[in-house]
Amino acid sequence: MAPSRDHAAAAGDAVARIGPNAIIRMIEALDAAVGDGETARLFAAAGLAHHFTRAPDHMVDERDVVAIHTVVRDALGIARAREVAAVAGRLTADYLLANRIPKPVQPILKILPARLAARILLGAIGQHAWTFAGSGVFSYTLGHPVRFEIAGCPICRGATTEAAAPLCDYYGATFQHLFRTLVHRAATVTETACQAAGASACRFEIRWR
Repeated sequence: MAPSRDHAAAAGDAVARIGPNAIIRMIEALDAAVGDGETARLFAAAGLAHHFTRAPDHMVDERDVVAIHTVVRDALGIARAREVAAVAGRLTADYLLANRIPKPVQPILKILPARLAARILLGAIGQHAWTFAGSGVFSYTLGHPVRFEIAGCPICRGATTEAAAPLCDYYGATFQHLFRTLVHRAATVTETACQAAGASACRFEIRWR
């Protein structure tokens, strides 16, 4: 299993940080689901009214990400919160495809055998894992299925009771959309274990047949 090379640097910081997509795409997903006014109220309840008023353009404190997911689960219920998080994840993947994954590389990945494309994509993701995992540790295992996990996952860190189902749809949806676009159009991501349900890490499988 290959760990994120950059995790040690992130974990050594006094405050771990996560890329602004984790906040911006939640604003967009919530706005579509519950409207602008309720989104503003939820961000205020999380102590993040400043992010709603002016979307961040820099790395954010990972505790902000924990806070908004916690408040959304409490306010909307687990099922609807998971739906919102999944939409935010897909929007994040769209942003990465449009702005972060080099355009010349994308068509090459699409024509490569899926296993090779998966290896290249996961290698690139692993190099930048600290930008979405914060102080969590991202690692992956190649094969079929591809497996990845995030220990110390910030998305479900705010869960105060053991969940009946995994909660990390934000990550699952992000990876699924990236893999469907760049690796195999039938790729499906399933969270098989979640720290909110008592697991030692949040674990996912990616299959495409």
